[in-house]
Amino acid sequence: MQGELIRVSQSRPPEERLRPERSRSDCPVLLSQRLVLRAPHEEDIDALAHLANNANIATMVSRMPHPYTARDAADFVRRTNSGEIGKCVYAITRGDNGAFLGCCGLEPQEDERTVEIGYWLGEPHWNKGYATEAAHVLIDMAFRTRDIDHIDARCRVTNVASRRVIQKCGFQFQSSGMIGSLALGGMVPVEWFRLDRKTWMSLRSWGELR
Repeated sequence: MQGELIRVSQSRPPEERLRPERSRSDCPVLLSQRLVLRAPHEEDIDALAHLANNANIATMVSRMPHPYTARDAADFVRRTNSGEIGKCVYAITRGDNGAFLGCCGLEPQEDERTVEIGYWLGEPHWNKGYATEAAHVLIDMAFRTRDIDHIDARCRVTNVASRRVIQKCGFQFQSSGMIGSLALGGMVPVEWFRLDRKTWMSLRSWGELR
């Protein structure tokens, strides 16, 4: 088990620690072998704007505008930390030097027993295993700290790399559909995958999927 949860107050009873709050108390800092997942900071704005201003990323992420400006990045950081986005959003950073690599997050679904995972990395950081590593610790945190049955993931049918990350995390294909793309200004075909708690428990070490 790579991911360890830190910075969770031990002075509060467990039922209060897991209660969703605007203060992000249910979104603890997460550690993996190479990464630190933490709340986005104002210091991330320049790197965020630089990496996100890339059509190769924006066209694969449903709600990312393109072009992506420093103002967009500043607004994203502000809304994330004020609770306006309403979900658990993380900056993906390197553990050795703190470099900002991208973002990931969890979003509750309408049935309240499911969350959806999302992630993106700056293009210079592709093909290094960072997305899978970040997804692993985020998935572990979600199943360990939330009363959920499933985690969903979606990717565009043309996004081979994202599909590979999803499959390496143990998700199973469910169906195909359409979703809106802010950058493209229309609907795009996507594939829907699901990971249930029972499957996660059987794969907790993640070792066989690397």
